[in-house]
Amino acid sequence: MSLFDLSGRLAVVTGARRGIGRAMARALASAGADVIGVSVNLEETGSEVEKDVTAAGRTFEAIRTDFADPDAVRALGAELAGRERPVDILVNNAGTIRRTPAADHSDADWDLVIQVNLHAQFALTRAVGATMVARGRGKVVFSASLLSFQGGITVPGYTAAKHGIAGLTKALANEWAPHGVNVNAIAPGYIATDNTQALRDDAGRSRAILERIPARRWGEADDIAGATVFLASDAAAYIHGTILPVDGGWLGR
Repeated sequence: MSLFDLSGRLAVVTGARRGIGRAMARALASAGADVIGVSVNLEETGSEVEKDVTAAGRTFEAIRTDFADPDAVRALGAELAGRERPVDILVNNAGTIRRTPAADHSDADWDLVIQVNLHAQFALTRAVGATMVARGRGKVVFSASLLSFQGGITVPGYTAAKHGIAGLTKALANEWAPHGVNVNAIAPGYIATDNTQALRDDAGRSRAILERIPARRWGEADDIAGATVFLASDAAAYIHGTILPVDGGWLGR
């Protein structure tokens, strides 16, 4: 089990306040990592994710950053890259979604989703990843999506961004693998979070989704925990540029 031991490592988890990001932070702390949680509305103290991390005996720091603001993201990257204690694990999970038919999808919605889900991911990873390359080690884990493989319905901006994340994962892996930095992604399936509330509220759509999932249930945020620890750990030392689906079998159907 030492392959999965993250003791002494520092992990940054974006979008950590709730849902998948909170589950990722909790899992990393349970494996021994200290955590910096980042989110636009993250409480300075007393957040649920902070309670999760400290209950596991690890330290937690909250940073509030709006990923829709390019300047704020660049400032965050510079601040993290300049710290005395380096970041060992970067989990790029922050994201947003806008559901509108393509013919009605506004420029504002497109720009917001691409900025938060793709541009910000690259800007932060470029800054933190450069320090990993210089040190000769590090782990980067992106949150991809089933829509990194498929087209989806009424989410053109989100689909474009998540396809971009799949490509970015491979591109960075090609450059950084020789320097001891693993870059991979997790593609969650249909997980019961705020982002999928509209789908779960639509009885017909929810039924159609469940009928295609071999596991016959919506995923829970904690279903992502094992994959997160795995890709952040020494157990994944020879895994580079992979998008790992955690989807109850959806893509295999």
